[in-house]
Order: sequence, then C-alpha cells, then structure tokens
Amino acid sequence: MIGSLSALLRLARAGFILAREGVFSIVQPPADLPAPARLALSLAKMFERSGLSDKSKGERLSIALNRLGPSYIKMGQFLATRPDVVGPELAQALSSLQDRVPAFGMDDARKAVAEALGAPVDALFEDFSEPIAAASIAQVHKASFINRDGVQQVVAVKVLRPHIAESFANDLGGFYAAARLIESIHAPSRRLRPVAVVDILARSIQLEMDFRLEAAAMSEMAEHCADDEDFRVPTIHWERSSKSVMTMEWIDGIKLNDMEALKASGQDLKKLGASVIQSFLRHALRDGFFHADMHPGNLFMDHQGRLVAVDFGIMGRIGPTERLFLAEIIYGFITRNYMRVAQVHFDAGYVPPSEDVATFAQALRSVGEPIQGRSSDEISMANLLGQLFEFTEVFGMHTQTQLILLQKTMVVVEGVARMMDHELNLWNTSESIVKSWMEENFGPGAKFKEAASGLASLAQLSASLPDMAKRAERLSVSFDDMGRNGMKLDAQTVAAIGKAEARESRSGRVALWVIAGAMVAIAVGVWT
Repeated sequence: MIGSLSALLRLARAGFILAREGVFSIVQPPADLPAPARLALSLAKMFERSGLSDKSKGERLSIALNRLGPSYIKMGQFLATRPDVVGPELAQALSSLQDRVPAFGMDDARKAVAEALGAPVDALFEDFSEPIAAASIAQVHKASFINRDGVQQVVAVKVLRPHIAESFANDLGGFYAAARLIESIHAPSRRLRPVAVVDILARSIQLEMDFRLEAAAMSEMAEHCADDEDFRVPTIHWERSSKSVMTMEWIDGIKLNDMEALKASGQDLKKLGASVIQSFLRHALRDGFFHADMHPGNLFMDHQGRLVAVDFGIMGRIGPTERLFLAEIIYGFITRNYMRVAQVHFDAGYVPPSEDVATFAQALRSVGEPIQGRSSDEISMANLLGQLFEFTEVFGMHTQTQLILLQKTMVVVEGVARMMDHELNLWNTSESIVKSWMEENFGPGAKFKEAASGLASLAQLSASLPDMAKRAERLSVSFDDMGRNGMKLDAQTVAAIGKAEARESRSGRVALWVIAGAMVAIAVGVWT
C-alpha cells in the first residue's frame, strides 16, 4: 500500500512538471478518450507557465524530462523508438531529446572506478580527467595508460552514475502506475499493452546499465565490420572494464553534429552521408545486428574520413526469418503485387484471420501506388512511415517489437545522411547493399540454400527455376525502367500524402510491413 501511494505521489509530481512545461498542450488526445480524462487534460493545461508559445515540441519535452531526471529522460528516448505507441509526430519530437544531466563529482567517479576494477585509479591510469560528457546513466572521462608493450593508450572511461539503479527502480513504480491507469480508463489502448511497454523499458534499462553487455556488442559489431572500409568500432580494453566501468579507445575525430568542423575538415561530406546509409543497411541486412541509436552525437568522422560509432547501449537484431519475410514484401511492393504482400501477412499471422485478404491488399495498394513514379529525392522515410501507420488499427495488427528499432533507426539515419548531403539519393546510395541482400536472400541462390537445409526439396526447386528466372527478369526490367525514368506522381496525390503525414495515428501499428514499405523507397532502381 505504501509503495503504491509513493508511486502515485511521484506520478503526480511528474504530471505537474509536464503541465508546467506545456507538454500536455502538444499531445493530441484520442478522439475516443473518456470525458473525465479530457477534463483532466484541460485542467492540466491551466498550469502552463508563460512564454512557452515560442518553444518547439522537442524543446518543451526536453526541458520537462530533464527536470524530472534520468529515468524520465530514458523513458523519453525509449518512446522515441515507439511511434506505434506515441505516434510519429511525438516520436519525432522525442528523438531530438538531449540527454543533459549534470556530472557527478570526481571523488565519486574515482571511488566507483576503484570499486569496480579492484585497484585505485592512479594504479590503473596515468591520468584521469574531469568528466568530459555526462548523461542519464553514465559519464565519460578521458584517460591514458601504458600497455604491456610499453605503448601509451589514450582511452575513454565510461562510469556508471552512482545509485542510478535505485533511482530507476523508484521511478519505474510510477511508470507502471501510469500504464495501469491508461489501460483502465482507455480500453482501445489495451491492444498497445502499456504495461508491457514499461516491462520492455525496464528490461532495456537493466541491460544498458551493464557495461559488459555494451562492450560485448561493440566486440561483436567490430567482428562483423572488420573488412568494412568506411566504418569502424572503437577497441574495448577488457582488462579495465566491468559491469559499471567500460574503457575503450579514445576517438580523436569530429562529431557529426558539428557541421562547421566537418566542413572545415576538407573531407568529402557527401561520401560520409552515403556511408551513414550504407553502413546501417549493411549491418541490418547483412549482419542482422545494428546500432539502434545512430544520432549525430554518437557518430564521429575520423581523420581518414571513416564513420566511427560510439554508445552501443541500444542495439537491434533482425533474424533470418524476418529478413527473408521482408524480402517477400519488398518484391511484392516493387512488382505491385499487393495481393501477394497481403497474403504473406495473413500466412505469417500478422493480420487476424477474421480480416479480408482482398481488402487488406486494397489498403496496401493505396500506400504503394503513390510512390510509383516519384523521383527518389521526393520520398522520405519519415513521410512514408507516417502514411503506412494509418491503416494498422483498421486491420487489428499488433506491433512487432523486434522490428520497432529498425523502423526508427531508418528514419534517424536518413536525417543524419541528409545533414551531410541535402541532395542525397537514397536509392542510388543504397544500391549495392540492397541489391546484394536481395540476391542472396530472394534469388535462386537462396532457394538452393533452403533446399540444402531441408526447407525445400530439390524437385520443387527444379520445378520453380523457370518461374524464378522470369520473376528475376521482370524485376530487373522494372528496376531499370524506374532508374532511368524515375517516378511520376500527380499533384493531388502529393497533397494527399502531405495530409496523411500531418495526421497522428491513434493507436496500435505494426512494424514489419511499415519497414517493408519504407525499404521499397530504398530498393526501387537497385537491380541492374
């Protein structure tokens, strides 16, 4: 009882701060929200402080969540990856949330390092700087040491914020109270499973606070990227790392959010923008393992013009089954076989069997046809995703949580790449990556692999080869035509897409076909 009361009091405090910073004014409530809840929102708006009209949604959210503390900052960042829950517009505002928390003192930092690594800081490092960056979970110090070969190693030491686990545990009680309240007063929200969303957040924070897992993610990605010429991962120093302290190579480069320094460097920024897109696609499609927090502050350009990523606390994985299923959807969109795309979803169980396949295919056609004929630089990932979100509630589709991070990261990397090159052509930039992936996972070679693993018999494969050859030929011709002539779209349809983008989705969305549709915008024109 005491615990529940404490959670409700913390929740009430959070509500007051959100109201003061005008957050409730930027949220569009669902049309079917009960009258008492609407009244509460109206009352909350009365507490807004003056001078907020000139602040953007992102600024209001950033101020409010930073006032509330580390737990709420992480919640905001997490919800930025869940447009299925908060809607594309609010997710976009949250994506600009700056994690700026005051650094904790040097005494606490040195004590934390000594306890975690079993030796005083002076015995581990030749020098250990004041914090150079601080965030909700940890802060970073620059240090150095002499390795066994007598070579000085300049490193970044990431130190977990003291007592952060207890702070998160307390605030999670308020999050759970809010989730249960939402489920009790707004029945349509139950299909979004608010309590399950908090469960995922809690698990995510638990994993992110264990730096051994982040170090392992860096090590794994480094293996995948060993032969990549345009992307690399910092080296981990395992002997000076633990659950609460991580030591890695110091990156002497330029952050991608420092445009003035990037321009002054003399490096080819268009090439760098292409590397952002290609690296993400390579990791997601080739490796099934990708950095899911690729905002400009986590990306550097080194002296050789290569892309270097840091902060591997949030990672995404896509299994072979999802990637092959995605290929089927892409093929259906490219060839405008919407009935096939619809049937794939019904076969996979992503759309309830009570729905009509033909009607679902009709909905997909309304999304797929407008992008046919449009030039590549007119199609935005964010715009396309916003449009695709419109239909998910109608067909009772549930979110595929394993793919949410992929969908979100696609939007983020598009924005980062266009910072480097405003005229970046997503299709041309993605050509080599997407083409090789489709050939490997969707072409005849993939069928042979399936046959070898027992998923298809050799006789079935032989019988289907002529049809596959025809399909490949039709796809190649389609790609060539789109690559030469671009895509044409009348003004009325362009306007309709603009209106669709402006509308917030009201409830549940599915990620898989959303991602597939967005990938169409990348894949068109890649087959030669």
